[in-house]
Amino acid sequence: MAWNEPGNGQRDPWNKNKRGAGGGKPGIEAALKNLFKRIGRLGGPGGILTIVVAILLAWLLLTSYAVIGTGQVGVVQRFGAYARILAPGFHLKLPAPMETVQPVATSRVRAMSDQIRVLTRDQDIVTVDFNVQYQVTDPQKYLFSTRDPDGTLNEAAQAAVRAVIGAQAMDDILTGQGDANAPAPRLGNLQQQVRDQLQHTLDAYDCGLQVTEVSFQAITPPQEVKDAFDDVIAARQDRQGQIDQAKANTSQDIPSAKGDAKRLAAEADAYKAERMARAQSDAERFNLILKEYRAAPEVTRRRLWLETMEDILHANNKVIDGSDGRSVINIGNDRGETAPAANLPGVGAVAPSGNGQGDEADKGKQP
Repeated sequence: MAWNEPGNGQRDPWNKNKRGAGGGKPGIEAALKNLFKRIGRLGGPGGILTIVVAILLAWLLLTSYAVIGTGQVGVVQRFGAYARILAPGFHLKLPAPMETVQPVATSRVRAMSDQIRVLTRDQDIVTVDFNVQYQVTDPQKYLFSTRDPDGTLNEAAQAAVRAVIGAQAMDDILTGQGDANAPAPRLGNLQQQVRDQLQHTLDAYDCGLQVTEVSFQAITPPQEVKDAFDDVIAARQDRQGQIDQAKANTSQDIPSAKGDAKRLAAEADAYKAERMARAQSDAERFNLILKEYRAAPEVTRRRLWLETMEDILHANNKVIDGSDGRSVINIGNDRGETAPAANLPGVGAVAPSGNGQGDEADKGKQP
């Protein structure tokens, strides 16, 4: 059969573009028509171009503003370079990625803690637990001057602690005792030295950080010798307690001794004044008596003798005998004491005063 005979269309080489009508694969023309048809629908509702435009508009709206919270500032970067600082609040900006905003908390106090081992001046080892509190003072420097500002601060803090603690003796560090003339306790001085040295290092790095406080949580010796150091510290505390007790006793005894001294001085002054006044009165009395004696010697002599006898007899028992021992009268002193007359020389048995029978007998014997 010839190649162009009816019924043998499949062998016709010019009939291959018409196979689409018989259920075969579409031809080039059909494919091109379908492509042009789809491109014509891009601009219509629900087309690809509409979707792309909507996405672009949403991206512009969502990335063209920034909200900075309270206590923060926004660092604006334009194409990756520093542009400006935004205060707290709502701000418009170029859409990303042309401008990006990174918030930085400047009012929040940040803290870091660490534990290191330090070799002291006397070649001992102590373990130091310390805490550092700091704030961001320059957001631009904080973000762009150093790659890791918080890590830089940690390393600088360790170096400052090693430098300050390493220059001290272990006993001074553990007991917290320093120069008695120091304006502050020893531990406070060490913390201040660490803070100053750390701030000096951060200023040299220009990282925009400000150290607010440095504190030592614990400074302990190695575990192997901790018991021995605890005993040393306890002994020093006992010594300090005894010193304080002695000072307390001194502060209590000294005022008491001063009071006693003032009291004795006052009593001595009073006794001196009394003796001087008595001496002056005796001298005046003697001068008066001398004047009277010169005027009437016998009368004055007799008067002085009587006054003297009066003073002597006033304080002693008296015995009166006017009848050669036959009639004796006992007169007691002012204190009511009466001595037995038998004890007096030259006098025999003497009846006590107040005995009525003896008095009557004596009266009968009188001449």
